[in-house]
Amino acid sequence: MEQRLVQSPQMIQAMQILQLSSLDLLDRIAEEMTENPFLEVDEGGDSDSDSDSDSERSEDGDGDASASDESVERAATKEESDVAFESMIETLERYDRDFGDGPSRAPSSQDVDRKLEAMQNTPASYHSIGETLISQIALADLSDRRREIAEFLAYSLDHRGYLPEPLEDIVANSKIDRITVDELEWVLEDLRHATHPAIGARDLQDCMMLQIEAGALGDLDTPLVRSLINNHIEDIIANRLPRIARATGHTVEDVKEAIEAMRTLDPVPGREYGEAQVETIHPEVIVEEVEGTFETRLTREGVPELTISATYRKILKQTKRGDSVRKWIQQRLESARWFIEALEQRQSTLLRISKAVFERQEEFLRRGVKGLAPLRMMEVAEATGVHISTVSRAVAGKYAQTPHGIHPLRFFFSGGTAKASGGMASQASIKLRIKEMIDAEDGGAPLSDDRLAQMLSERDGISIARRTITKYRKAMNIPSSSQRKQF
Repeated sequence: MEQRLVQSPQMIQAMQILQLSSLDLLDRIAEEMTENPFLEVDEGGDSDSDSDSDSERSEDGDGDASASDESVERAATKEESDVAFESMIETLERYDRDFGDGPSRAPSSQDVDRKLEAMQNTPASYHSIGETLISQIALADLSDRRREIAEFLAYSLDHRGYLPEPLEDIVANSKIDRITVDELEWVLEDLRHATHPAIGARDLQDCMMLQIEAGALGDLDTPLVRSLINNHIEDIIANRLPRIARATGHTVEDVKEAIEAMRTLDPVPGREYGEAQVETIHPEVIVEEVEGTFETRLTREGVPELTISATYRKILKQTKRGDSVRKWIQQRLESARWFIEALEQRQSTLLRISKAVFERQEEFLRRGVKGLAPLRMMEVAEATGVHISTVSRAVAGKYAQTPHGIHPLRFFFSGGTAKASGGMASQASIKLRIKEMIDAEDGGAPLSDDRLAQMLSERDGISIARRTITKYRKAMNIPSSSQRKQF
């Protein structure tokens, strides 16, 4: 004997839909509407309810016959249910003409709009650096061979616009007939003249020197600047200005002035040519203050209400038992019903979990991040009566619009540290406190991680280890005290 958890297709579909973000959900709805002709957007029309659908199915004979017929149809073979989509539409249209309430008509623009409404939020396409440079190359006066090599180089660049591989390796991987390293270098120069002087640089130092040699700094091009680029990049990153001054024989002020000149150089030459796909955030949860209390609700902006087409359910009544068309229609109706129920369950579960979260985060709603309380998913799972994995799926990729900005729902779940007063401080509130102290520090004597830990203990009653301070500081991309020191 063995014990196993068996999940039905409906359960699997419901879990998959629950964890989709709003944009992914739109894609899934569009996919379902494309594959299933019985799904349509509900605009408050005369579509039948699910109970009507059930009664229509039972009208075609007595109850026992209907149940028997349904069980036979559920056992239909895959070959019978997978009739080609196009032929099914033709058959359905024929049934509609023969048995429908009136003459057939071509779909109006309004009908088409309803069917396609869920597909209107497709993100705009974006162009890679290679595609953008190809359009630039098209305007350059190049021979056919040089143009072919330039296009090959454009698609060999990384997202920064660099060519990190040696030209010898690039030549070896090229399928261009009899190409040489010298030829590649000539075309690379053509590409730089047509686009950016540092396109195809090997690394950061090469990128900066290419711009220096192209006259990007003008009068600020000095031996000290060249020395800093060639010999002291790591010292600059580590803010070791006194060491640079000793090594170059210049004052710290001279070094600072040279570094300021270097800041005018572009470290990422491909940035202006490549585009990143921007993720659009659509908050699904709205928390608003109404007469002193906070209310949590869902927004269905952009997500259509779906229903099952009444027309095709009428056609189902008038088809013969055992007909392959009838079996296909019944399966599609069942699939549509499952999908609509999964959408409704997603919304219900997300709302219950969101309400439980913000009931426990009321101090955040009133005070912002400083009031954020430690919260575990298990606590919300117990409060809502669902499994912790359901909570995790429900909050994945979802955002909430609050009086203090838009945040991922996962933001409101975090551990905490005990305070001397007996309360708890969340990780987010501690990070905010660390940032506030660093922002207020003396640039000439920045606070070390040890000193930050000491100040948190003395001023806020939060006992925290230095290594935890270091971890939080790095998570916020804040440099160390030695890198923050101002000379």
